[in-house]
Amino acid sequence: MAVNTDPGVQAILDNMEVIVASEGGSLEYIDMKGGTLTVKYHKGVNEECPECVPDHALVEQMFRASMGTFAPYVRDVNLL
Repeated sequence: MAVNTDPGVQAILDNMEVIVASEGGSLEYIDMKGGTLTVKYHKGVNEECPECVPDHALVEQMFRASMGTFAPYVRDVNLL
């Protein structure tokens, strides 16, 4: 998902895309303004293992953890 020129934010998006795509999900970069990263999460479906599909809360938690490592200047994530 190459959508952002900031290497830290791009690393987060790329890593998170791999995680959510493994269960049929996807991410859509919306914006990065005022220290807030806005991303839309399209939750996947896994009929054999529905509990394997990360919910919004887990994806948001993973984004926040990644921000601390790859882009500590990003203050917040708005996951739609």
